[in-house]
Amino acid sequence: MKFIKNTPDKQQRDEPWMLAEYRRTGDLKLLGALYEKYMPLVYGLCLKYFKDEEESKDAVMQIFEQLVNKLRVHEVSNFKSWLYTLARNHCLMALRQSEKHPTSSLDEHSMENDAFLHHDIDPGREQQLSQMEKCIETLPQEQKLTIRLFYLEQKCYKEVAGITGFDMNKVKSYIQNGKRNLKICMEKNSGE
Repeated sequence: MKFIKNTPDKQQRDEPWMLAEYRRTGDLKLLGALYEKYMPLVYGLCLKYFKDEEESKDAVMQIFEQLVNKLRVHEVSNFKSWLYTLARNHCLMALRQSEKHPTSSLDEHSMENDAFLHHDIDPGREQQLSQMEKCIETLPQEQKLTIRLFYLEQKCYKEVAGITGFDMNKVKSYIQNGKRNLKICMEKNSGE
């Protein structure tokens, strides 16, 4: 009985060499050859997240563009799993961005809508927003800054930490305390 040795194929053995050589030379042909093998995997992953063929194709190219720079900086030992993580993060960030900036189609009649032309804004809502702005100004500086970044600019905890220089636990604490203090201020001034 003959035992089959489970040895990686030549291409898998060549990946570390290709990564090192690309890092050294920046030769896009090497990167292209390396990425080409995994394009179906990346496309499938993007399709799973986006559920749109064209958007997934665009993402595959955007991920390749990220590789051009990232692989010159990062030393990667397992390209397939590293690429999978990079692609997944790309998809998640793209989905998060699209949630922050939802798009809607405008038809030619929507611009002639009376409410749009007269800028009808609920006066109670306007007063509430004005009161909230005043209450934000009363918060301690750290809370004010993190509340603005997190809620008004819709930054994630990690982005807030990067912008402010606070560690992640401090960011969470400032946001939580700021939200509580903001609520107290709003309730206290709602009778005015």
